[in-house]
Amino acid sequence: MINNMNSHNMNTTKYPAYSVCMSVYKNDNPTHFLSALRSMAQQTVVPAEIVLVVDGPVTESLETVIQLFTKEYRTLKVVRFANNQGLAKARQAAVTQTTQHIIAVMDSDDIAVPNRIELQIQYLLQHPETDVVGGQIEEFIDTPNNIVGKRIVPCSHEELMQYMKARCPFNHVTILVKKSALVQAGGYIDWHYNEDYYLWIRMALANCRFANLPDTLVRVRVGKEMYKRRGGWKYFKSERGIQRLMLQKHIISLPRYCYNVLIRFILQVVMPNRLRGWVFQTFARK
Repeated sequence: MINNMNSHNMNTTKYPAYSVCMSVYKNDNPTHFLSALRSMAQQTVVPAEIVLVVDGPVTESLETVIQLFTKEYRTLKVVRFANNQGLAKARQAAVTQTTQHIIAVMDSDDIAVPNRIELQIQYLLQHPETDVVGGQIEEFIDTPNNIVGKRIVPCSHEELMQYMKARCPFNHVTILVKKSALVQAGGYIDWHYNEDYYLWIRMALANCRFANLPDTLVRVRVGKEMYKRRGGWKYFKSERGIQRLMLQKHIISLPRYCYNVLIRFILQVVMPNRLRGWVFQTFARK
């Protein structure tokens, strides 16, 4: 039985309500999915709702997890696609169905730390001009204690605007965002492997304010396949398109564009998977 209220939740009345957006599809691991859902359902500041988009038909095991939460967690709202539509459309559908002004994003196989939302809402209350606040992630293999890396991103708006010129400025699975700002920027729009980067660019152009916390907010499940997904021509073309967009919008200069594209070509097309993994772990992680 899932306990909706725990001993940490007695002070939640002082915090504004928020929605959680999640999606699940047939290839997700049911055990990991259950852990991800529980990590959000049992936050020290509990969500007003969890909007779950089921992106096409799923396995019986995943359906069992969904039905368990539908029965035992009263604020779970399930939206179903008849066919798989992809992550961007699933996220956008979840956003559309939310009823709260503040939205937390979560993936179906990661684990949020228990006070993730409490820390983020405290920051928003202290800095009401902020539209998006994220944080750091720790990457693990098999068990959350087996930490193999940490992706550290800058914290201040000014640092993030500079960082965006080189790399995606947020760990997407950690973000808490104001729905009005998200909608104003156009929401989630499909861009192969880069729908989040595309979103931050549009939000930056709409003069939204960004921030990250120095705290680890989510523990992210990784494996060898992660580095394969970050390579190949399709991935490179997506990244090159993002760089071209930033050039066209005068976020980056032509020399910066050329440098960014060259680095990505070497990393994503020329470099073999094993070496790419070593480079990511050595230079892009701590």
